[in-house]
Amino acid sequence: MSDKVMVNPRNAYGEALIELGNKYKNLVVLDADLSKSTKTIMFAKKYPERFFEMGIAEANMITTAAGLASCGKIPFVSTFAVFATGRVYDQIRIDIAYSRANVKIFATHGGISVGKDGVSHQMIEDIALMRVLPNMTVLAPSDANQTGKIVHLMAETNGPMYARVGRADTPLIYNKKDLDDIKIGKGITIKDGSDVTFIAYGTLVEPALEAQKLLKKDGIDARVIDMHTIKPLDDQLVIKCAKETNAIITAEEHSIIGGLGAAVAEIYAEKNISTKFLRMGIRDVFCESGDPSDLLDKYELNDKHMVKNAKRLLKN
Repeated sequence: MSDKVMVNPRNAYGEALIELGNKYKNLVVLDADLSKSTKTIMFAKKYPERFFEMGIAEANMITTAAGLASCGKIPFVSTFAVFATGRVYDQIRIDIAYSRANVKIFATHGGISVGKDGVSHQMIEDIALMRVLPNMTVLAPSDANQTGKIVHLMAETNGPMYARVGRADTPLIYNKKDLDDIKIGKGITIKDGSDVTFIAYGTLVEPALEAQKLLKKDGIDARVIDMHTIKPLDDQLVIKCAKETNAIITAEEHSIIGGLGAAVAEIYAEKNISTKFLRMGIRDVFCESGDPSDLLDKYELNDKHMVKNAKRLLKN
């Protein structure tokens, strides 16, 4: 039986909003008919006068949030990742990113681990969509404690921001005392190593840590980086890992096109880095409906496949 402490990052989001609501009287929260799932309902119960239920009208929610930001409010808007980005891209592009509106988009149910909800809800393009927008900061915390810290940083930092978490409970990776070291734009070296580096974010940081343990048994020293900020990317940390280890593997519950793997590949190209490199992610396909663990195995995104890929790269 696992001794891991499992906590849902969505609950941490709801709790952080309550704390911030007490600290910032101009903080408001908007949701699109999914407050029970996104956990913004916690804020709604505590501060009903500052919560806006927008119904199934996501585009209107984004534009309203931009208007509130123009009046000095700090709006957090939430819905599932597939609706928070794809359905409302034009509104985000013009009303938030172009206008540099101080709006915080916090999406839940990112990636394929929403499982049986199927392809209509499995958002694997959101990081790419948000990353390409000028002025947009893109974040993806890996556990509940880090989620709470990042939500606080979002509120304290001016400018457009997008963050995504998954649906399921996740193991705690960070202790409360670790939170002071978390900064937007700076990756975290959770485990040091000299043979291969895993760079992951969100739901795939924990499998990378499991892969590190398995590789250690075989005498392979793996480094694990939590790249919770995909934009602005910690370029210097990527370059450092490329110099100090023999291979880099990026891992994300997202398409290999336009996400973390693509961002690291861009650094490789610009800096003429020759260190071995592999992107782990969804390989340009729509995924099936199924149990989350089965899907992560089928699309080769669990610790077993991380170990296999690391050994293959180092062997070659």
